[in-house]
Order: sequence, then structure tokens, then C-alpha cells
Amino acid sequence: MSFESTQEDQAASVAIRVNDVSKVYRIYAKPHHRLLQRIPTSTGAPRYSEFSALHNVSAEIRRGETVGIVGRNGSGKSTLLQIICETLQPSSGSIERFGRLAALLELGAGFNPEFSGKENVFLNAAVMGISRAEVEERYSDIVAFADIGEHINHPVKTYSSGMYIRLAFAVAICVDPDILVVDEALSVGDEAFQRKCFARIEELKRSGCTILFVSHSASSVVQLCDRALLLDGGQLVATGEPKQIVALYQRLLYAPAAQRERIRQDIQSGVMRADDITADTIEAHDLEDGKEIVPAVQSNVERLEERFEPTMVPESTVEYEVQGARIIDPHLTGPTGQRVNFIVPGREYVYRYRVEFSQAAEDVHFGMMIKSMAGVELFGMSSHAEDQGIHRVEAGMTYEVEYRFMSRFLPGVYFTNAGCTGRVNGEEAKFLHRILDAYMFKIEERQTDRRKAGFFDLSSEPACTIRPVGQLAGAP
Repeated sequence: MSFESTQEDQAASVAIRVNDVSKVYRIYAKPHHRLLQRIPTSTGAPRYSEFSALHNVSAEIRRGETVGIVGRNGSGKSTLLQIICETLQPSSGSIERFGRLAALLELGAGFNPEFSGKENVFLNAAVMGISRAEVEERYSDIVAFADIGEHINHPVKTYSSGMYIRLAFAVAICVDPDILVVDEALSVGDEAFQRKCFARIEELKRSGCTILFVSHSASSVVQLCDRALLLDGGQLVATGEPKQIVALYQRLLYAPAAQRERIRQDIQSGVMRADDITADTIEAHDLEDGKEIVPAVQSNVERLEERFEPTMVPESTVEYEVQGARIIDPHLTGPTGQRVNFIVPGREYVYRYRVEFSQAAEDVHFGMMIKSMAGVELFGMSSHAEDQGIHRVEAGMTYEVEYRFMSRFLPGVYFTNAGCTGRVNGEEAKFLHRILDAYMFKIEERQTDRRKAGFFDLSSEPACTIRPVGQLAGAP
């Protein structure tokens, strides 16, 4: 395997090059057959059978791409990632990588269970080729992102699965990798931390990082990826636009066993294309070998009522600089005006926040956005749309902004933004204040939701109300 980068390769747009890679495992019926294999037999017959996990796979991943790998269990996805990360050697072929790579593979991979979290931070970073001085410089950021408190000084063998992935992800993304490889790791952990991870991945994408990940979540592949690869039976059978590749993957997934090989050959030869697949053959749920993966929300029909859990707060909040106004207390309220972060489909809710103006501003507008766990913008509202902005706001004024909507969301966790724009001192319009992932709310699963897919019913019609509520104390 070659990991040496030449000037020519660096000038090219390739981050990862997979050259005709195969991986074959020897399967021994009994442990001692491994030893007996060293003893020649009269017939020369081997004492093992072979399993081909990968067969002549070739692909190129361009710099700055986000590429998903999909396929049935046993198709070779994780094997390919391990070979790219050099934790596994190919039987034949080679991998070329250009740039610093960070990987999240099996839970706790690269961690010594007897070492403390702090010791494993330096160990894990050293495996990635990062100097101790660089890790020390970023150590406080890593600890802050992981947010596991005093456990950072305890042996990782005492960690929960969530703590494992918090620390592993913190190390991987805080060292500014050129290439990030993720193998289903983000399915571990609570919703707030998952959103925090997706928000950081969004930042890495914007900075030009190459991201390669395996996921059984078809919707995540479609939403996050620029391109997708379909593996089946250890072979790369198709590559292309994510939605089309996911459609082909699901066609294979649901195919009767007797027809699967023919369908795979048709896909690989180009005879079958995603355009040939009708909507009836595409299941929009996240899938794993024909089974639905139940969303990370518990079925709790008895308690399917609005409520507020004070511990459920976003960890991915980003607050813009205050430039003449400040957004205060974004939150949701229910039908009786109570604060909620667990809501029920089919009822009306109000997203509220206040804005305090420390400077006079003109052409003031307010906005909001609701996003999925992966950061997909589901819908937003702005006072620009209905010409509900305010021509002039005096310094010291406070306004309350309300967005009413009928909840048509399906089970899941959602995040809200809040923003205020305007002109101060005759300057161009800008954000006077903005908060990303300001609030999070959740809908638990009902039995009737299991046959539905997506995020919400598009019949929802939000409405916006803005009104002055007072003046700051001491304001002129």
C-alpha cells in the first residue's frame, strides 16, 4: 500500500484512490487446522475455505466530497473503510490517501481500556500521526466537545457507549482532518450530541474536508452526500447521485433471494437504472437488511402529551455577535401557553422569542428555521415573506416574535434557529443577532407512525406575529 503523496497527486483533486482492492479471508473449520495448513498434504488441498469480502474494488473520492457507502450487511462496506484507514491490509490492490485522516470505526477502536480518557486522547491522536504538541494545544477543545466531565481522568473501560463515542468523535474532529471516515458511529449517543456532531460535520464540509461514511440510514445518505457507492457481495456495483444509488440499494434489499443475483448484475451492467424503479419499490424508512430501524425515540403512547424536560437542551448552539439587538429566550409553547419541548402531532404550537434593541435600527425583519437532526432545513419563516418587517425600531424597545404552526412532524428530534436582521447607522442590512440550534424539541413514536416516512406533513401552515411589548429600563 502506498500513502506517499507526490506533487502531481497533491495538485490533483483526489483525496482517496482505491486501486483494484480485494480482501480474502481464510475460514478454518477447526482451530488446529490453521497449524496443520503448514504441513504439506499429498494432494496439496488446503484445509480452509475462502470468503471474499471485497473483490476488485476501484474508486476515487475527490477532495471536498461527502460520499456515502450503502449496501446490505456483509457487502464489504466496513471492510473497505478499514482498508482505507489502514487498520486492515488488502489481499491485493492498493490504497492511496492524500491528507490527514481521522476515523470513527468500531466503538472504542484505538482506545486502550486500561488508560484514562486523557491518556487515550494522546494515544488516539498519535495513531493519526498528530504530534503531542498539537494535541496539547487543542486538548481543552477536545475535552469541551466530549463533555464527559471528570470521567476524562478515569479508565475508559468504565465508560458507557455514549461516552466512548463522545471522546472518539471529539479527538477525530478537533484535529482538523483532511479526510473524515465514519462507520455508523453517530447512531450512538443522545440526540443533543448527535446534532452537535452533525453540526461539526457541516463545518468540516464547508471547510473542504472529504467525508466518507457508511450508514444504514438511507435518508442521511440522500441529505448529506454529494455521491454514493453501492456495494453488494464484495463488489462495487454502482456509483452516482445519492438518491438514485439509494433507490438501487433498496431494490436489491427487497428483491427475492432467487432474483437478487440477476438484479445485481443488471445494476452493475447498467441495464437497471434508478429511473426504472417505481415509487412503490422504494421504502423511505432507514433500513437494515429489510428491517426498519426504529428511530431513536421510545414508543410511549401512554405519555404522548406535551411536556417540558429541562435537561433536554441542544449542545450545538452557535450564537452570532450582538450588533444592535439581542434575541432572548427562544422556546415553544403549547395550546395552554405552557413551555414544551415534547410535542404531539396534530396540535398547534407557538415558537416564541423576544428581541431587545440596544441601538436604533431600520428595515427590521425576524426569522426562524426548523431543522432535522442532520441539519436539513425543513421549513422556515421570515417577516420578509409577508412584508411584516418594521420600518424603524428605537433603541430600548423590546419586541416579541411568535410563529404559530400546526405540528405535522413525525417522530424524531428537531432544532430551531432564530434571527433578526436590519440596518444600523445607515449600514447595509445584516444580522443584528442570530442563534443557530437555539432550541430543540422531540416527538415520540406512536404505533400509527411506523408506516410513515419523512419528517412532517407539508400541509402545515406557519403564521408569524410581531408586536412591541415594552421598553428597556433607562432607555431614552
